Amino acid sequence: MKKIVFITLSLLLALSFWNCEKDDICAEGTPTTPRVIIEFYDAANPTVLKNVTNLRVEEFGTNEGVVFNETLDETNEARYLTNGNKIAIPLKTFANISEFDFKFNYGDASENNDVISFTYDRDEIYISRACGYKTIFSLTANNPSVFPATGYWIQNIEVMQPNIETENEVHVKIYF
Repeated sequence: MKKIVFITLSLLLALSFWNCEKDDICAEGTPTTPRVIIEFYDAANPTVLKNVTNLRVEEFGTNEGVVFNETLDETNEARYLTNGNKIAIPLKTFANISEFDFKFNYGDASENNDVISFTYDRDEIYISRACGYKTIFSLTANNPSVFPATGYWIQNIEVMQPNIETENEVHVKIYF
C-alpha cells in the first residue's frame, strides 16, 4: 500500500512540473528597437570628433526633450542636455518620418536651432512572446534633411549606415 501511495504521489508531482510553462519575462539583454547613433565632428577637420555644447534634442513641434541623463529627475533640465560627441535618439515606430529640433547652446543667448528630418522605411521583427516586436529602420534618403539649410550650426550630415538594426555602430555623422 505504501508503494502505491508513493508511486501515485511521485507521478502527480512529476506531472505538475511537466505542465509548468516558462515565465513570460523578457530577458534584459534582449535586443530592442535601436536608436539612431549620431557622432559629431569638426567641420574644419572632418576626422576629429567634436563635443557639442549643451545640446538639447526635441521632437519637432513639441517641447519634449530626448533623455540623455536617465539618472536625473524629470524636473532637472540637465536630464535633457548633452555635452559629448555621440548621442542616440529614437525614431518613431508608427511613422516613416521623424523630425528633431537640435538646439545647440541651449538656454544661452547664442542658442542655435536646426531641424533634422529623417525619412525611413520600417520593418517589424518578432522577438518572442514575452518581448513582442522590435522595429528596424532603413533610411530612404541619402542624407537627412536640415532646415534651415544655411545660416545655422550644422554644416553637413553624412549617413554612414542607412540600415539601423543595432546600436553598435555609428549611423550618422554631423559636421559643425
